[in-house]
Amino acid sequence: MTANRICLIEDDEIMGEAVSDRFGLEGFECSWFKTGEAARKSLAKDAYNVVISDIKLPDIDGEKLFEELRGAGIDLPPYIFMTGYGSIDRAVHLLKLGAQDYLTKPVDIRALIDMVHNIFAKSPSGKYHASGTELGISSAMRHIESILPKLSADNITVLITGESGVGKEVVARTLHGLRDPEWRLPFVTVNCAAITDTLLEAEMFGYVKGAFTGAVRDKKGYFEQANGGTLFLDEIGEMPLSMQVKLLRVIQERKVMRVGSEALIPIEINLVCATNKILKKMVEAGEFREDLYYRINVLELQIPPLRDRKEDILWLANQMLDAEAKQHSRPRRELSPEAEQALLTNEWKGNIRELKSCLERACILSSQAVLTPEILFGHGGQAQPETNVSLNDYLGSYERHYIEQTLKGHEGRIADSAAVLGISRKTLWEKMKKLGIGEEK
Repeated sequence: MTANRICLIEDDEIMGEAVSDRFGLEGFECSWFKTGEAARKSLAKDAYNVVISDIKLPDIDGEKLFEELRGAGIDLPPYIFMTGYGSIDRAVHLLKLGAQDYLTKPVDIRALIDMVHNIFAKSPSGKYHASGTELGISSAMRHIESILPKLSADNITVLITGESGVGKEVVARTLHGLRDPEWRLPFVTVNCAAITDTLLEAEMFGYVKGAFTGAVRDKKGYFEQANGGTLFLDEIGEMPLSMQVKLLRVIQERKVMRVGSEALIPIEINLVCATNKILKKMVEAGEFREDLYYRINVLELQIPPLRDRKEDILWLANQMLDAEAKQHSRPRRELSPEAEQALLTNEWKGNIRELKSCLERACILSSQAVLTPEILFGHGGQAQPETNVSLNDYLGSYERHYIEQTLKGHEGRIADSAAVLGISRKTLWEKMKKLGIGEEK
């Protein structure tokens, strides 16, 4: 596809012709549609880089068309709305739904062109790499997103920091996608907290047959598996000091040595590390090597907790509801105004992970088309425990639900589920046994 295709949806002849002609003069390929249905057919089969749509269309409301396209699972590019019937409230609502931006009529065509140019400027190639690369609509996440294209051009080691559940891996995957738009190169995720100390070296660097009891064949470690692509070391603050020395040497030399071997294997990787701990304080306490800290902290991206970027809450919630409907092939659930307000006022101590769990639980337990605060949070529509159960029982029920959903999402694979949960496989087995998960009824 050409790198500058625009889909224009505008029924006004004068306005449509003016915008289409102007974008043509600017070097864009602009396809102009006068009805929502005509645009729908084209968007379902053709690839565009930007959609510019009026809201008041002759056959369908532009906002409704946008929601239907998303609900149908169409991978939409950045979406800009323009209308003479706009309001601040509706503008904010559209942004929360996932729109890129909003202009009111009479449209300043120069401002519209600048808006489109800014979208194309998000990557060095001039192409916008699908809506999935957007990290949020808050200023904090847009700032991070604006930095990533600059990092994608160089092999810079990046440290992503933030509380558990804020989306550190999403940022790492976005960066990899900018470096490798076709995703032909490997992206290997390692949760340093989920691997026991005794196995960490073998898992990281690999081993040769006979290196230890149970080593019945040669095996590549995570560094070799990620060769040519990206290695994402999550929770690096959990790595023992003895392993930190070996990691530092590999980063410096760009070579690995499998356990039981004396041969050095050259590797070329993009290294991205993440942690929910303050590594500088760990360095001062002697819990993290200072030389390794400076080696991995070439550039730090700090992701704020969800409670500090409330603009992203409904934007994320709508994306999650889209994905849930697509995954289970059922009508998309909607949020009542009261539910939206409840989501906005909740503290989300578990950040995006807690938000996702809340919405998934509501969609599983309720058959209602519209989700209310009571469906989301239970009694009173608030995220608070029932008073007729013990604290242990209340926490256990939520722990059980989250573990079950994680196992389901990874088709029962213990290792993958443990990595997502941030615990060891042994701990996951123990929790499953304690909570009765997987036992036959």
